[in-house]
Amino acid sequence: MQLLAKVTCRTSRLELTTSKRGVIWIDQVSLIPSDTYKGHGFRKELIHMLVDLKPRFLRFPGGTFVEGILLRNAFRWRETIGPWEERPGHYGDVWNYWTDDGLGYYELLQLAEDLGAEPIWVFNAGISRNDQVDTTAIAPFVKDVLDSLEFARGSAKSTWGSVRAAMGHPERFQLKYVAVGNEDCDNTKPFYQGHYLKFYNAIREAYPDIQIISNCDGSSEPLDHPADLYDFHIYNSADDLFLKKDTFSRTSRTGPKVFVSEYAVHVDGDTSKGSLQASLAEAAFLIGLEVNSDIVHMASYAPLFVNDNDRKLALTGFCVFFRTSILIMTVSVIMSEYNEQMDPRCDSLQLLATVWNS
Repeated sequence: MQLLAKVTCRTSRLELTTSKRGVIWIDQVSLIPSDTYKGHGFRKELIHMLVDLKPRFLRFPGGTFVEGILLRNAFRWRETIGPWEERPGHYGDVWNYWTDDGLGYYELLQLAEDLGAEPIWVFNAGISRNDQVDTTAIAPFVKDVLDSLEFARGSAKSTWGSVRAAMGHPERFQLKYVAVGNEDCDNTKPFYQGHYLKFYNAIREAYPDIQIISNCDGSSEPLDHPADLYDFHIYNSADDLFLKKDTFSRTSRTGPKVFVSEYAVHVDGDTSKGSLQASLAEAAFLIGLEVNSDIVHMASYAPLFVNDNDRKLALTGFCVFFRTSILIMTVSVIMSEYNEQMDPRCDSLQLLATVWNS
């Protein structure tokens, strides 16, 4: 059943009433504008703000959201495609909320295409925060990823490409980047490198043009496994992030490139909406990335959006706060937009030495 409001009313509410006492079970409920960005379900004002930033890529569906605290609550792409009302949804145990997965794998690929941005698919590597499968049992996960790539890139006559076509997109999505897990390369997750090689070899054989991103940090020591890029995350106080601006000046120029997929000033317990000090530290860190653009291939601020009525993290470090009818840009996003508008043609291909006497 679909109910369409005739006018916009920011204080309205929907009530279901009965003539006598009883229980009403409702499976799926969604409240969205009828007029969305390119008809693909996203609020126009949110996406217009994103368009203004001129994103070159879209990393999805997230970071720890991909893992889950337990594997049973990890993101499963198969369960996020098809008719929305038939998707089972899942419990996002990392951030403690239920998601109906209306924003699924297909919708995120479509959003990247609508933005003219490269999609970067971060998939679960058989590892969550608190559990993981042995490498001897990783084959179903590898098969699952290959199927996801066929869904995105396969012909409309292939098994999974036909599912995509039936959803309204017979053309192949231009998916060229994948990340094997999220923050999985540490001493508490001993199976990651074994898992990674299984994924790497299978993807490289089936899709040799896809760029594969490792979770392991190669900024101080070379990686001991093949990769096209490696992931680097950094959240610090303003003072500490400013001091990290030269991080990649000491990084080897051989081997895989760097993908700084998450960076921001984070202050625990700070529920404000950013600060000038934070944005200046982030700008200094970005300048350090530009100085080392021969090795730093991509970078993105994170997290991007947060619902201000359901904020799970008591810390700074969000780009855009939104509510039902308002948007709040932080100084960080204003600074990023200003830098882009200064010269949108600049790709940091060459650094010129400059001396400034004040």
